[in-house]
Amino acid sequence: MEDVLTTYELPYDADYPQVCLDEKLVTLHADVVEPLPVQPGQPERVDYEYERLGTAHLFVMVERLSGYRHVEVTARRTAEDYARQLQWLADVR
Repeated sequence: MEDVLTTYELPYDADYPQVCLDEKLVTLHADVVEPLPVQPGQPERVDYEYERLGTAHLFVMVERLSGYRHVEVTARRTAEDYARQLQWLADVR
């Protein structure tokens, strides 16, 4: 852990960018009832009921010192999907 924190303290170097890769599974929801529009003195009202539309997987790459971020959405998270993200990072970015 100390090595990671020490790396994060290094100044920005374009030849050796610090890119963090994170992933997250998210549940996709849709409204069953349309939200009621904003009225004077009343905020938008949204019903708590929703329809579940499945899941998606987010890959997020952040180069915090330059302010860059990239988000890729996939239907699942397989070893091939993960490898494709790393390949894109190495070849394109």
